[in-house]
Amino acid sequence: FFFFIYLFFFNLGLVNASHHSLQYIYTASSGIKSFPEFVAVGLVDGNEVMYYDSNTMEAIPKQAWMIKVTEDDPHYWEFQTQGLFGTQKSFINSIEVAKKRFNQTGGVHIFQNLYGCEFDDEYKEVQGWESFGYDGEDFIAFDLKAERWSAPVHQAFITKNRWDNDKMKVTETKYYITQTCPDWLKKYLEYGKHSLVRTDVSSVSFLQKSPSSPVSCFATGFYPSRAEMFWRKGEEEIHAGVNEGEILPNNDRTFQISVDLDLSSVPPEDWTKYECVFHLSGFKCDVVNRLEKSKIRINVEGENNMRSRKHFWEIIPIIAITVSTAVTILVLMVAVGFLCRKREKSINFACYYLF
Repeated sequence: FFFFIYLFFFNLGLVNASHHSLQYIYTASSGIKSFPEFVAVGLVDGNEVMYYDSNTMEAIPKQAWMIKVTEDDPHYWEFQTQGLFGTQKSFINSIEVAKKRFNQTGGVHIFQNLYGCEFDDEYKEVQGWESFGYDGEDFIAFDLKAERWSAPVHQAFITKNRWDNDKMKVTETKYYITQTCPDWLKKYLEYGKHSLVRTDVSSVSFLQKSPSSPVSCFATGFYPSRAEMFWRKGEEEIHAGVNEGEILPNNDRTFQISVDLDLSSVPPEDWTKYECVFHLSGFKCDVVNRLEKSKIRINVEGENNMRSRKHFWEIIPIIAITVSTAVTILVLMVAVGFLCRKREKSINFACYYLF
């Protein structure tokens, strides 16, 4: 289910840094006393920037830089609150109708709407989406290329037919996710440029467990995650004897990567012909380290184990959050309804009526 997949990557902080994204997710539920009936969350590049729920009934900024929005519009947060309150009522009211459509009585239900947009760093490629989930399954989604709605379950055919025949709705949906949403994403990136659009250069070092082990070129503390590291001899990149590691997150939202090189068949006097190159997107100069024995930290197996244990304990809370999210989503059930939109500001407020 799309929301579970999204939350999994959001909790891990693994955002595709080659693109910038703005997305919102609405969740309505019934039959769960400890969970708000309605929750709305807005995210920029995977960072939560806006939150609203039916308990507080107030849209609030979740990043300090989001307060800057009121410099352009003093009534921004008041508008978001009013719009989301209307969406909240329509989402909740639609649940009973959805239960009838699916021949359900009582129980726990959840209805979710995920929509947003993304573009690359040069704003050349814009993509957008809007999807709805019901009972832990995809219910209906907008096909931007075909400009029609797709319904994977027969219970959504009524909704699909009505929305496809409403040309104004199709036009507004396309315009929002290809024009309005990207425009606001650019604004948010400007507001939060010091924290969202940043470049942290990595520290690079050579590690080796023993004199006969492969030499590991290890980089850590870099941001964003779109980086690459490789070994080269002279000006030629080499692949034989190279074991490339994956980019992994650190607990401070930076990243790390390592690339091992097997030099067992290379005479020690030729080691200086090899270089480790680290390239970080957005940074003009590569970090190039020539391999010299004096730079290699040997017998660091204990240190590597310590780092592995540290990394393990660092991700335990993240794993716990992810598992908790998965359990919540599997337990909750949703109801979905007919969409009538009000395309204003940065948020796509929706009024749902099932039929």
